[in-house]
Amino acid sequence: MSFRKRNVGLSGSSSPTSPIDPASASTSVFVPPAAQVLGVRPSPLDGRATTSTGTQTLDNLLAGHAGLALGNSLLIEERGTTDFAGALLRYYAAEGIVQGHQVHVVGVGEQWGRELPGLVGAAGSEGDGESQSGGYKERMKIAWRYERLGDLGAAARGTRAPPMPDRSPKASLTREDEPLTANAFCHSFDLTKRLTLPSSRAINFIPIHSVASDASPFTAIIKILSQQLSSAAPGTIHRLVVPTLLSPAFYPSQASKPQHVLQFLHSLRSLLRQFSTQLTAMLTLPSTLYSRSTGLVRWIELLSDGVLELAPFPHTIDAGPSTTTSGAATAQEEKPQGMVKVHRLPVFHEKGGGGGGSGGVGDDLAFTVSRRKFVIKPFSLPPVEGDTEAQRGQTEGKPTKVDIEF
Repeated sequence: MSFRKRNVGLSGSSSPTSPIDPASASTSVFVPPAAQVLGVRPSPLDGRATTSTGTQTLDNLLAGHAGLALGNSLLIEERGTTDFAGALLRYYAAEGIVQGHQVHVVGVGEQWGRELPGLVGAAGSEGDGESQSGGYKERMKIAWRYERLGDLGAAARGTRAPPMPDRSPKASLTREDEPLTANAFCHSFDLTKRLTLPSSRAINFIPIHSVASDASPFTAIIKILSQQLSSAAPGTIHRLVVPTLLSPAFYPSQASKPQHVLQFLHSLRSLLRQFSTQLTAMLTLPSTLYSRSTGLVRWIELLSDGVLELAPFPHTIDAGPSTTTSGAATAQEEKPQGMVKVHRLPVFHEKGGGGGGSGGVGDDLAFTVSRRKFVIKPFSLPPVEGDTEAQRGQTEGKPTKVDIEF
């Protein structure tokens, strides 16, 4: 039996018992990892860089990547005369400003930037009473008496483990003054408030110049955007916002010609692939003016990485008695304001798919816009008229076994 002397390092040289040179060991310096860009995190599926759209439920819908992958675009179509898609664009732009990203807005003036919603806090941590009380009740339902068992176990072993945090609602009120936006991936915003821009350069407004009748109004837009991307720092994240594409209120009549708009989308797709770690884009298209049955809109969808459609309910449904519910909605929950149709998802491959926490792609989805959030949930019909017990439980909030606490 052979023994090896202690404190002797192993090496790959011919003399396996040669000790480690202390001088060479002292020269090794720990290299810290590169600083992570704010508002960017790897996808849980394949590790590609993703950024938030400013709407948490929309992030969960994007093929399981929990965000919009960099180098991709998202097209949102909307029926009718409402502007729910515009709310998603404002959330998207406001999220970029809070994260320190460079936001480019096409076709609208500075008034659009002054109407961005105000910051409330990190998504899921705002004091709206819904997320905090709901999470607290969920913790108290099962094994509530074992929540602080770690303190007793640590004291019995004589360790110095840190105490468990107090998760009671009373303690949560004392943490309101703490910064809620530190290193947050997604934030929540209030549509009734206004976001304070850090500087005038936070948003780059790209105007639509008047050109000749046979010229493309998109040529100058691509040129300005390309110059901004080339001159920016390598680690800068850019967000392109295109509200109401091809709307007659902002674009000249020749903009809707296929040779102009499709060339613009081809050039935009080329920039997204060229700056695949820096640029994302979100566009809206009024489907009332440009129906999906036309070949132009189908080509626009093919040149976009993700396509969603918002179909608001008629005003008669919103004003009259409720005939629809979102998920297992009760009388206390807000009523849905329209349907969400998923036509295409960005980076949809064999490793991922589905709608994440918002339900699968094949499920019927509905959206609700409130003062503080844009929520996408699975859609379901209310109980039938003959089921009086279910109707009574829905209107009166009848307690069930799930609501019983010990």
